[in-house]
Amino acid sequence: MSYAEAPSVITNELAVEIARLGVVRDSSEVGTLRRVTDLAARAVLGCAGATTVRWTLSRHGAAHNAVKPRMAAASHPDLAELIDVQLDRGEGPIFDAVSGRVPVSCEDTLSETRWPVHTAAMLRRGVRCFTTTVHETGDMFVTLSLYGVMPGALDPGQFAMAELLVAQGGAAVSNTREYDDAQRTAVQLRQAVAARAVVDQAKGILMHAMGCDADTAFAELRRISQTRHMKLTSIAQRIVARNELPDIP
Repeated sequence: MSYAEAPSVITNELAVEIARLGVVRDSSEVGTLRRVTDLAARAVLGCAGATTVRWTLSRHGAAHNAVKPRMAAASHPDLAELIDVQLDRGEGPIFDAVSGRVPVSCEDTLSETRWPVHTAAMLRRGVRCFTTTVHETGDMFVTLSLYGVMPGALDPGQFAMAELLVAQGGAAVSNTREYDDAQRTAVQLRQAVAARAVVDQAKGILMHAMGCDADTAFAELRRISQTRHMKLTSIAQRIVARNELPDIP
């Protein structure tokens, strides 16, 4: 496995990219996670590649307070496979980091004994050290794992950068989720307002045609809707389009 070498300093370009992680963009959640892995591989000294996983906290049923992985990203296909190894078995350093809410590290996978299956998978892919950092935001967690190809390649002095990246990435994902929720709410409100306007227009047409009040016109709309097994707004749209009372018993 071949990874690009990490730079020894943070360039102005990288600093700007890191700072802009928390800004809501048109990017999806997984797109944000991919940006975090890319930045980690480029910004952290000794980091040859990185992975991120977004987790959510379940507060209901048998999984009460259980943390579940939802999506992941990796800077290299081999590292994506390392995520799969852990997710398939439901164990590994990312699970330990999330359950304990603490970073998990290994200076040399050749002498690591905590996760035999995962360690063997890392060695097959040339990974000789790693560290996993976790960030919590409400009911969401983001883990960032950094990998090195030499024992001890990840200097503990660089872990602050990993914590910054995962915090910024967590904020970005959270902001993206909130922005998407707000957009959905706005769309639903616009649709509700538009539907109400059409219904009100249809009521006006019925009031004029039938010589009745608003309540009677609305009751007639509901009766027609039920008789034709159509949504009330669809009936209202037809009445408005034709500007006349529908021909129905």
